Amino acid sequence: MTLPDYMQCILLTGYGGLDMLKVVYDHPVPIPDEGEVLIEVGAAGINNTDINTRTGWYSRSVTGGTSEGAAGGLGDVEPGNSSWSGAALKFPRIQGADVCGRIVAAGSKADRRRIGERVLVQSMQPQPPDGGGLAILTFGADFDGGFAEYAVAKSEMTRAVDSALTDVELASFPCAYSTAENMLDRIALCEGETVLITGASGGVGSAAVQLAKRRGAQVIAAAQRSKHDFVAGLGAARLVERDADLVAEIGEMAVDVVVDLVAGPQWPALIACLRRGGRYVTAGAIGGPICELDLRTLYLHDLTLAGSTFQPRGVFDNLLGYIERGEIRPVVSRVYSFSQVAEAQTDFLEKRYPGKLVMVPDRLAAPTSEKEGD
Repeated sequence: MTLPDYMQCILLTGYGGLDMLKVVYDHPVPIPDEGEVLIEVGAAGINNTDINTRTGWYSRSVTGGTSEGAAGGLGDVEPGNSSWSGAALKFPRIQGADVCGRIVAAGSKADRRRIGERVLVQSMQPQPPDGGGLAILTFGADFDGGFAEYAVAKSEMTRAVDSALTDVELASFPCAYSTAENMLDRIALCEGETVLITGASGGVGSAAVQLAKRRGAQVIAAAQRSKHDFVAGLGAARLVERDADLVAEIGEMAVDVVVDLVAGPQWPALIACLRRGGRYVTAGAIGGPICELDLRTLYLHDLTLAGSTFQPRGVFDNLLGYIERGEIRPVVSRVYSFSQVAEAQTDFLEKRYPGKLVMVPDRLAAPTSEKEGD
């Protein structure tokens, strides 16, 4: 296969608003280095991390929710701690944590027999152990990702997938579903337990509903009322309005586990809903990262609070198995071309659609960006 010299991609040129995203058609096709492969991208999913990285929301100087300044930017942020890893971002950056495609070239010490494989890239990539053993880098944030016609990735993090699903459908899985599966692993959700999931109509939330149901848990899902039917279809046994008084709706000390992606002002109510010995896990804070905790509730009720970012390799192994055995399903609401990135991120921010939004290179785009499956 003869590869082109240049490609279409979306460049993040700095921290700020949507104007920091530049669609170009003359970016050099990357060359895989030692132990890397080159992937021809078929589709790439959109995630909260794309917006958060663009705005610099991970900086400790930011205290508001992820939607604040997401279109126009947050103004000055501390660049030294504004990425997943805590390091300063290098611009321009090609974002995109989710990618499905095929290997078309291999660098030295990478197996050339893999050329032609259909693959997903593991979004959260463990690094050699640091002092705490939890070092991780993120595809499309700490280094270039999938918002391009071609992307390079470490061969060991580029995982073969055998599925009849389309590239668009497969691209909806890596980041959101591995995040959700890791949360459930971290908090050891068991069959028969009752779990409350916030942000249940979003990418990670809808994945968590499916994966919790798969484990045999009873799911209570908090979501916008207009999306209740969608979330119920994924396996939620009970739905509550996302802005409801959760203690009044669900009851004090009524659930075993809380899987939280929202935080913000409702956070104390989430803790109040936990039974004695209950467990709480978070991998996001779209409602705001600064919360109030009464430590007496924590220790008198013997609660466990957990964060979830680092992913052992087994998490993605399990996810691939679920996909290949058809135990989970993709929930793609809309497909966009790369040149529609501003529209796609605007729709994502306004939460117009449940589940996942996915982009494809312009050359692969349908004449109109219809809902997947229409």
